[in-house]
Amino acid sequence: MKFTKTRAAIAALALSGAGIAAAPLLAQDDAALPGQVDVSRVTAGTYATDPAHTLVGFRVNHFGFTDYFGIFGSVTGSLELDPANPAAAKLDVTIPVSSVTVAEPELKDHLLRAGADGAEPDFFGPEPADAHFVSTKVEPTGATTANIFGDLTMNGVTRPVLIAAEFTGAGTNPMTKAETIGFHGRATVLRSQFGVSAFVPYVSDKVTLDIEAAFEKQ
Repeated sequence: MKFTKTRAAIAALALSGAGIAAAPLLAQDDAALPGQVDVSRVTAGTYATDPAHTLVGFRVNHFGFTDYFGIFGSVTGSLELDPANPAAAKLDVTIPVSSVTVAEPELKDHLLRAGADGAEPDFFGPEPADAHFVSTKVEPTGATTANIFGDLTMNGVTRPVLIAAEFTGAGTNPMTKAETIGFHGRATVLRSQFGVSAFVPYVSDKVTLDIEAAFEKQ
């Protein structure tokens, strides 16, 4: 009898826990957020990046086991935009390569260290020039999406790059009171085309870039 009661107690506890786990989380009230995916909120003009909230993430495959990723921050630049004519938009941004953030300090040192015994660095070197992207054409692909064609200069090499961009919100930033718009972008580059070919193909040549950009009206 004692054993049966114990099993019953365990079962009740398990059901109780399952009920807690199954309880739905409180939904976020997206309608209350300052930024909304509403193109009518966007006004024409010149915008500047919010460097603290504009990030370029990179992802590469490592030895075929896992992907490794990091982030470039402190991105500066400008966006000229007229919602009535999105194809005329112009984007010009600068990404400080030296601001790279990764999980392991040793790997950051590897990305930014000088080459051994005077050789070329494996990756960017200790004083890398900023990367620079300038749009050459914007092609709307939907109500809130567009392909941004442009030239990316990195490591002293300029190559054409396509960014698939999506409008993610517009409104007034409650902290800065600035009229703000946000975008997500994704691009793929071959790092060997920019002279960064160390360990290819063991560390993938293809690099996926995930971009989160916030711009404030000037």
